[in-house]
Amino acid sequence: MTGQTSTSSPTATTVGRPAHERATQRLLAQYRSAPADQPVRLAKKTSNLFRLRNRSTTGLNVDDLTGVVEIDSAAGLARVQGMATYEHVVDALLPHGFMPMVVPQLKTITLGGAVTGLGIESSSFRNGLPHESVTELEILTGNGDLVVATPHNEHRDLFRTFPNSYGSLGYAVSLTIELERVSPYVALRHVRFAGVADATAAIDTIMSTRSWADEPVDFLDGVVFGPTEVYLTLGTWSNHPVGKVSDYTGQEIYYRSLQRLRRDTLTVRDYLWRWDTDWFWCSRAFGVQQPAIRRLWPKRYKRSDVYAKLVALDARAGLTSRMASVRRQPQRERVIQDIEVSLERTPEFVEWFLANVPIEPIWLCPLQLREPSPADTSRPAASPEGAADSSAVPWPLYPMSPGERYLNVGFWSTVAIAPGDRDGDVNRRIEAKVDDLGGHKSLYSDAYYDRETFEALYGGPAYARIKQKYDPSSRLPTLYDKAVTTR
Repeated sequence: MTGQTSTSSPTATTVGRPAHERATQRLLAQYRSAPADQPVRLAKKTSNLFRLRNRSTTGLNVDDLTGVVEIDSAAGLARVQGMATYEHVVDALLPHGFMPMVVPQLKTITLGGAVTGLGIESSSFRNGLPHESVTELEILTGNGDLVVATPHNEHRDLFRTFPNSYGSLGYAVSLTIELERVSPYVALRHVRFAGVADATAAIDTIMSTRSWADEPVDFLDGVVFGPTEVYLTLGTWSNHPVGKVSDYTGQEIYYRSLQRLRRDTLTVRDYLWRWDTDWFWCSRAFGVQQPAIRRLWPKRYKRSDVYAKLVALDARAGLTSRMASVRRQPQRERVIQDIEVSLERTPEFVEWFLANVPIEPIWLCPLQLREPSPADTSRPAASPEGAADSSAVPWPLYPMSPGERYLNVGFWSTVAIAPGDRDGDVNRRIEAKVDDLGGHKSLYSDAYYDRETFEALYGGPAYARIKQKYDPSSRLPTLYDKAVTTR
């Protein structure tokens, strides 16, 4: 199995503890030498944020914190540096027969980013979110200390408040994560439903039984192409190919295969990165889905980070905006969001969205908190300040209830700004609808909440206590400033 899982990827080596400790000391020295009155940030080469990044602050060089420190196959654990991309981690783990419990869709998402932000994928209906498989966090805090936080030690309040803090409490220098054993292939079934209500009913059944039509389901996500065309993709681990093994890094386009194939098979690595090649479906904005252009577009550039750089270049140069002005076309608002609502309220949201926001397709990904999660095992012991120790909300900055089933809805495009509207109005309406349905949205993109609403949704009191404890001088921006006011 090991050979089969690694044939399409380079062999990545681990960096080892001594090298990691030296890199950590260099990071600490950088941080402590920065002017105390100047904010700091990570000088990362890539970003999967779609918010303005503040370049006027001191950038910490993290080039030597991008690897896998060590892999413990017997225990099913790996220690990974915070700036390691999932692409690098997957390449290191697959030859050992493992992957992270949740592998977000895009290759350049970092493990630290997925935990201090949020990550989700088709294993989330059984494995939850990336931070739930973390057993230990090594964090450079805002006050310049290096602390090790676990679900049980004196820093358990930081451990539980760190997810969704987006670097406003500190930076993950290393993470110890639980691993899942893999098979060489993932066999897929694409099942069509007549609407979102039917699809969510099927999702509910699958989340209860981990099966559909008497076949096991190990991965689950879906795509809405329109009100009456919804597909769920059911993935199952397989030790052998089930029919032809597809390759969607060439002329074929993965999301289009959902509409024409009932069954399909991918290698485990190609399955994990099936959405990265065309940035879900967003590569069509660059013409990459046109057969002639696709044939000429180098395979190595069919990657989400390449498309993201093109989008950033366009935003800096204002090319699209200027072209719209020249052509006397409406300016366009960027609508790039992932939201979560309860499974039972999802049909209401999707029906509203399709009627009010002209964006298709949209992505569906079910999730629920793991049972038990690391936070669950720590609940009997209250933290010193009583912060973030609620049996109902184990992760206070993105409160989800244990036992509740949720559906992530992802949509990434632009819409014309209607006469009389401001840039951002469509996003504001989406936020209001999600709030009305008792949901949340991820904060990797633009947000428009007022401070009171934001703090009610994203753990205001718990966050304030931990911010004061670990960053009393506000060397790092607050979560609200980072997510909302920085434009």
